[in-house]
Amino acid sequence: MNDLLIDAETLASWLAKGRDVVVLDARARLQDAEAGRALWQESHVPGAVHADMDRALSAPPSAEGGRHPLPSHEQFAAQLRAWGITPQCDVVVYDDMGGALAAARAWWMLVWAGHPSVHVLNGGWQAWRHGDHPIESVAPEPSPSDWQPTFDDDLIATTEDVARGDAVLLDARPGERFRGEKEPIDPAAGHIPGARSLPAGSLVDQQARFLSPDELAQALPQGDNTISYCGSGISACQIILACAVLGRPLPRLYPGSWSAWSSDPSRPVATGA
Repeated sequence: MNDLLIDAETLASWLAKGRDVVVLDARARLQDAEAGRALWQESHVPGAVHADMDRALSAPPSAEGGRHPLPSHEQFAAQLRAWGITPQCDVVVYDDMGGALAAARAWWMLVWAGHPSVHVLNGGWQAWRHGDHPIESVAPEPSPSDWQPTFDDDLIATTEDVARGDAVLLDARPGERFRGEKEPIDPAAGHIPGARSLPAGSLVDQQARFLSPDELAQALPQGDNTISYCGSGISACQIILACAVLGRPLPRLYPGSWSAWSSDPSRPVATGA
């Protein structure tokens, strides 16, 4: 396994030694846009800046882009500079959902922007607290950088790419939403025809740590033409992250995901397993 996933002890050592590292706190709650920031304000890893899901990691919702569209190149580049990120520093991202909510999305976006050294805190906030590592509530004031990222849009799948039907589609939502038994958010229940169910939460254990490489290898289908989607392009990044952990080719992300697909009643919908 590569060093994409790091443990809390490694991050603590980096911070103690003054390593050039930017820490992003990506905790979020999709039902409450203010909850993530409130959690960060209460306490966070020392020096961590808040990566807000709705303000920093997404553009405003739209029918075409879904509930959490990607921001423009210019908007996200400006955000990266405001966080003080450069290609020379390490970036460590964490959330409290094992990456299955926001940390994987932040990781993917930094990869999209071309950053060469992005890591995810394995076990997230819980692992940091369980290790009795220091916390703080002070908001850091990072020094802005002048980085000009180069984005790789080949990592993105469009609705047209999905509709073409020649890719393996992996649906990261919980099984009941995939099967159409429950749909609390989007216009229609079910999944994109031909998709396979691979819930993001199934890739981590009860401590929110990633499964072993052998277990991940068994869970993830192999292929060079794979697209990952979920409800709105967030937990889908967990599948992409798991492939990166194994050193496999990265599936493309369908950012609009089910929220965009299901907004058009002319698009086909499948239900059941």
